[in-house]
Amino acid sequence: MSLTLPWTGPCPVDAAQPSFLDDVFAPVSSESETTALRVDGVLPEALSGLYARIGPNPIKPQPSRYHWFTGDGMVHGLRLHAGRAEWYRSRYVGSNSAHKALGRPLLPGPRHGPGDVVNTNVYAHAGRVWASVEAGMLPVQLDARLDSVRHGTFDSPRKQAFTAHPHRDPHTGELHAICYDAMVRHKIQYVRVSPQGDVSRVVDIPVQHGPMVHDCAITRRFVVVLDLPVTFSFKRLLTRASFPYAWNDRHAARVGLLPKDGDAADIRWHEVDPCYVFHPCNAFDLPDGGVVMDVVAHRRMFDRSRHGPEMDSGARFERWTLPADGGRVVREVLHDAPQEFPRLDERLSGEPYRHAYAVGIGQGLGDGRGGALPLFRHDLQTRSTVQHDFGAHAVPGEFVFVPRRPQGAEDDGWLIGFVHNRQSGCAECHIVNADDFTGPPQAVVHIPLRIPAGFHGNWIADADLRP
Repeated sequence: MSLTLPWTGPCPVDAAQPSFLDDVFAPVSSESETTALRVDGVLPEALSGLYARIGPNPIKPQPSRYHWFTGDGMVHGLRLHAGRAEWYRSRYVGSNSAHKALGRPLLPGPRHGPGDVVNTNVYAHAGRVWASVEAGMLPVQLDARLDSVRHGTFDSPRKQAFTAHPHRDPHTGELHAICYDAMVRHKIQYVRVSPQGDVSRVVDIPVQHGPMVHDCAITRRFVVVLDLPVTFSFKRLLTRASFPYAWNDRHAARVGLLPKDGDAADIRWHEVDPCYVFHPCNAFDLPDGGVVMDVVAHRRMFDRSRHGPEMDSGARFERWTLPADGGRVVREVLHDAPQEFPRLDERLSGEPYRHAYAVGIGQGLGDGRGGALPLFRHDLQTRSTVQHDFGAHAVPGEFVFVPRRPQGAEDDGWLIGFVHNRQSGCAECHIVNADDFTGPPQAVVHIPLRIPAGFHGNWIADADLRP
């Protein structure tokens, strides 16, 4: 599918926005643990590890000032082993505010940035589990049961602003990230982390207005830098907004290609029509020196709501082509249904690929009217889309792809994610066969507790962790 671009004009001003303290977003009152896990279907014996996902769970929110992106982080984990669901646990990530409220000693390790709340992503690197966030705060190391261990920039001694979205190069094992510090508005940074957990490269990139850079992408040659018009807002800061970022019509939208071993002067910048991207799916090099990047693009963001992202922002799955001559980004709409959290088989990060997965989003979340949201699979060769339906009472979160075998085909694996069941009020973990995408799930693990709608997570195999 291809539609005419660009959009013109702002989002409608009268569209209702959700409450991020109610319905599927409502925080739970405490940490939990249970082994009472009923399974429908058959759990794959090859899945031995932890499905972990993180999100905000504010302990003492102020409803008038609360923004979804700022709540205390809580990580949720489901342990699978030898065809069994062994346990589910939820644990607060060890911020100072959370530990003080819970009467716990503060975690060791340095702090950096405007706070120490970590609530956006959880993944394995250098043999350990890490939770991370953007805006300058440092990652937090977790143990295999999701208890917080320490703050720090992996195994580096430096206090390095980091991101919620590092991208692992499948060929080298390095993490590549574009990072920013909310207190420093004239630059962002490219940060590389070795497979052993050392910060091995930092490049300062000059910017204006303090842009919010949520994510990036990598190819074999480049790191793709998104400099888009959501920027630091002194106006919101002066009105005591807990999240001081807003849409900025004065900020020119551009996308940069930074050679992995290059400096800021080597970046090739491409103009793009104003929009906002939280999440690229993947990017890859073209033979002529250009780059293709697939993204979920929002026409505007944070121009009305002070409590979270606008749900009526026209999020669409697009293919962006950055020409080799440095010309303007060419945008093509691949699928125009509202969606977010695009993922792929990450063995193909930075490479040409065929399948992308994303979760449907929609208005009504937060007030009990949402539901029946699908999981999409986009076939980028045939330019077709199919969907997996969870049922009328289901609200899915992000789903991640897990290959069945290291050398298997791109669709030879499972998609794993948490689903909120509005009928029961509890959570489920669905395991969907990627090569039988529209069919019933291979297994559903019923968790007799509620998991609030959250952000990102990953499958952390036992083999990814040090003994």
